[in-house]
Amino acid sequence: MNKLISISMMILASVMSFSASAYDGTNCKEPGVCWEPKPGFPAQVAGSKYDPKHDANELNKQAQSIKEMEARNEKRTKHLIETGKFVYEIEEN
Repeated sequence: MNKLISISMMILASVMSFSASAYDGTNCKEPGVCWEPKPGFPAQVAGSKYDPKHDANELNKQAQSIKEMEARNEKRTKHLIETGKFVYEIEEN
């Protein structure tokens, strides 16, 4: 039984090592930089028909919400320092 387990482990290890090094169909500029466009797609997305052309207002929504969150947290911290009680909904008080 021990012999069967060790043989199966050796076969499994050899199969896994072979499959990891079996295919290298990419053209890498340097190790780890192997991005290639799919066939039929441009190498550069900017300026092509696949360019998403994001709206500046949509991109700034997260920055604006973070500023509002920081302002609310500032009010909560100020209220905590003044009263010693933490209040989540600070606008109600």
